[in-house]
Amino acid sequence: MRFLKSFKYAFRGIVYCINNERNMRIHTVTALYVFAFSFFFDLTRTQYAVLFLTFALVLAAELFNTVAEELSDLSAASFNPVVRIVKDMASGAVLVGAAFSVAVGICLFWRPEVFARIFRWFALRPALFALLLLSLAAAVCYAALGPIGIRDRVRRNRDRN
Repeated sequence: MRFLKSFKYAFRGIVYCINNERNMRIHTVTALYVFAFSFFFDLTRTQYAVLFLTFALVLAAELFNTVAEELSDLSAASFNPVVRIVKDMASGAVLVGAAFSVAVGICLFWRPEVFARIFRWFALRPALFALLLLSLAAAVCYAALGPIGIRDRVRRNRDRN
């Protein structure tokens, strides 16, 4: 039973980070789209392993950044230069992970002939292209507002009507 509770607590931490950290939402949306488009590239199992490790690195770094921010805020009631340094270093760790994930993405996905194939695929399927654009709009809304912000906005609009 303790084992199952540990998963519950871990998921609660991930949900907290998604609800409260815009950058975590940006990373999750980016990972989702990269994964979805990866099927156009005929990646090997090893390449997918590298891709998944890259996703894990960035998401874990963002989780640890949130931990550093929360603990720093808890320990210092007012401005503290050490807290600022801790927060900056934690953010730097996320930046390093994200920058190297872009490098991994370039290594795996820089194939202009595949970009052309993706463009043609969507050009022949305008309804799917429209769906992609709609999903991008929803993703931007999700990243900007988060699940709680979207819920609150829907409730406010519902209560006004």
